[in-house]
Amino acid sequence: MLTALTGQWGLMLLRAMTAILFGILALPWADLTLARLIILFGAYALVDGITALIMAIASRDLPGFASLLFEALAGIAAGVFTFLYPGLTTAVLQAVIAVWAIMTGIAAIATAIALRREMSGEWPLPFVGALSIALGGLLMLRSGVGVLTMAWMIALYALISGSTQLLFALRMRQLAHEMANA
Repeated sequence: MLTALTGQWGLMLLRAMTAILFGILALPWADLTLARLIILFGAYALVDGITALIMAIASRDLPGFASLLFEALAGIAAGVFTFLYPGLTTAVLQAVIAVWAIMTGIAAIATAIALRREMSGEWPLPFVGALSIALGGLLMLRSGVGVLTMAWMIALYALISGSTQLLFALRMRQLAHEMANA
């Protein structure tokens, strides 16, 4: 699995940059409307899910494939759902994001467990997984938060998780170079 992941560091970088871009776009909008948040989140979840799907297909015969595929399908489903139903209420969007976060968090932790046997330094995956589960749980517990509060919560999540994923992508790039030179 490690060899497959090191070969996909560019896709990991794209996922990280997508999260960071979402966070950067969502944070400064003080007048963020629900419609804008739906579009931003839908685009983020869709790009993240498609990127994860490409990575899953490339590693289909390896341990961790199922968890990566699960993560990909959760992201694609969340993105498509938000675009198919753009008239979502804040509560429905909050529920979609919460479920997406929990599902992708579980998948990230499962992938980290599969990787643990092959490498050290896989800490970004369980960290992002735990952060995702925490975001999902918080959104479920704090139902009815306003659009601005929800935007801040998911924007900060995206910035932290994207930065962590960026570190992991760069680690995979480093390992790819080490493996090529060995």
